[in-house]
Amino acid sequence: MTHVNRRTLLTAGAGALAVPLAAAGARAGEPAGHPSAPSRKVTTGAQREAANGWATLAGQKVGIITNPTGILTNLRTIVDEMHEAGTVDIVGVFGPEHGFRGTAQAGDSEGTHTDPRTGLTVYDAYGANAAKMEQLFRTAGVETVVFDIQDAGARFYTYIWTMYTAMRAAVATGSRFVVLDRPNPTGGTARGPMMTTAYTSGVGAKEIVQAHGMTVGELARYFDAEFLPADAGGRLAELSVVEVRGWRRDMPYAATGLPWVMPSPNMPTPDTALVYPGTGMFEGTNLSEGRGTTRPFELVGAPYVDYRLAQTLAAREIPGVGFREAYFTPTFSKHLNKVCGGVQVHITDPAAFDPLRVAVEMLVAARSTYADFAWRVDNDPRPYWIDKLSGSTRLREQVTAGASADEVVGAWADELAAFNRRRAQYLIYRGPAA
Repeated sequence: MTHVNRRTLLTAGAGALAVPLAAAGARAGEPAGHPSAPSRKVTTGAQREAANGWATLAGQKVGIITNPTGILTNLRTIVDEMHEAGTVDIVGVFGPEHGFRGTAQAGDSEGTHTDPRTGLTVYDAYGANAAKMEQLFRTAGVETVVFDIQDAGARFYTYIWTMYTAMRAAVATGSRFVVLDRPNPTGGTARGPMMTTAYTSGVGAKEIVQAHGMTVGELARYFDAEFLPADAGGRLAELSVVEVRGWRRDMPYAATGLPWVMPSPNMPTPDTALVYPGTGMFEGTNLSEGRGTTRPFELVGAPYVDYRLAQTLAAREIPGVGFREAYFTPTFSKHLNKVCGGVQVHITDPAAFDPLRVAVEMLVAARSTYADFAWRVDNDPRPYWIDKLSGSTRLREQVTAGASADEVVGAWADELAAFNRRRAQYLIYRGPAA
């Protein structure tokens, strides 16, 4: 467990939470003798804390920010486990986008309600600013905030901003902040352009790069030191990260041995998470990003797209990826019930695959091939959604002007290098991509 306060930065020894998983029994993970237990390579922060009897949370009034991904190896949520164990005083659950139980679609939440299984109050935290979050914490009487959500590794995935808002509120209330860490499914390599202050929003609230390459625990350390002093008037009174055991920055999610739970309805597989930091940018165009299909963010197209897109992209011979000519009919979102031509992105080598490079190649090819290509206009003084996703007007202006993919990717090289230098001191996990 990594523990941080205003005066010290300490990494706890292995003994603090090195309790065998079998000791937790069936209630806190797999029972002793479970046949799959020996092959499990990675242990999440939640599993380690459960095996330790939730000791980090003892004697505190606890508010939990989680969703369906906050599970143990027995596939039960940490909230249900803590509640039934009776050893944690849970005073409230705080639901992010899509809600605590995951019943809401993109851009929606479950609202404040009483959870029928546990009887606990679930507060609607999606879209809450720091003042609103502070009010929710004070209403619930929170002394310790617990964050346990599987992130997807992209700046425009909103859970990390829910965490940051909660951190700001925790500074105001003097609450402890505990992150039960999980692997980053995209790995540990940072990629892409930096967010600029002028284009911050709910899909990129602070200045980090598009694919940050950090776990939520590492991000919490970064946010605490880099952003909270200016935004909240000081750092957290106490930040603890219950670390993942056995994860390296170059480890694909499939090698972790952990089950994949959809972090949101349009993130069905680990492959979706790998492509999302790049193809998520198609939300800022008039092409479908595959919402309303069974392979969102892997299928990209529009009614005006034909075989030429796949043909152009295949000729580029981009490392780690192949492009299949594909046709699909979205059942919701863009181009509802219309046949779309386009491509399916097939990852052929996860180690060589760069989602930002791939997406830029796709944007450049679509823009140069089809006169009907257009950027999505948003009702905002900053009218283009792609600018909020990419962090500035630069990418849109370059692609519109006919820049090559090499020129677009090269434009963010210096800011990415600066981010890598800055984040190094906050990293917990090592490996070739550190």
